[in-house]
Amino acid sequence: MLNPDVTIENCQPEQFDLYLNDLAYLLLACVHAGASISFIDPFDIDDAQKFWQENVRPGVVAGTRNVLVAKVRGAVAGSVQLDCDTPPNQKHRAEVAKLLVHPDYRRQGLAKKLMRSLEDLAQRRKRCLITLDTRTGDKAEPLYGALGYVTVGSIPGFARDPFSETLDPTTIMYKQL
Repeated sequence: MLNPDVTIENCQPEQFDLYLNDLAYLLLACVHAGASISFIDPFDIDDAQKFWQENVRPGVVAGTRNVLVAKVRGAVAGSVQLDCDTPPNQKHRAEVAKLLVHPDYRRQGLAKKLMRSLEDLAQRRKRCLITLDTRTGDKAEPLYGALGYVTVGSIPGFARDPFSETLDPTTIMYKQL
């Protein structure tokens, strides 16, 4: 059930630094809850802040990456990124990156609302194809399927599990808008 107190903001460059700490704590909570989003234990708040500052902020400033922030009663509860930094022959597509919902706010419809907002934004940015990958078997995989994303296939041994040496497969998906 979607919480009526949810707002989604497209974080502009001038707002990004204001959200940096909240986004870092969101990422930290998701990694510690077992999300397969590129990071492994040990992972601390400095690592999370460095990711947002060094890997995300430049794209936000350049206008090639949008960061959507879900807030519940003013608190940052989730985020997703639309990466439009594509080569000249792929200006029609974008990629979903780092769909994050804080463990305390899961099962409230935030991920769906974030993804729908991302798709609306992609269309405004003249993108008609969205791609993503997700750890095979994760809770996000059926969510994406329910939103109309089509599975292309999976790649075995794609990424290390956040807490063990296990190499997990990833599922590649797309949606035409």
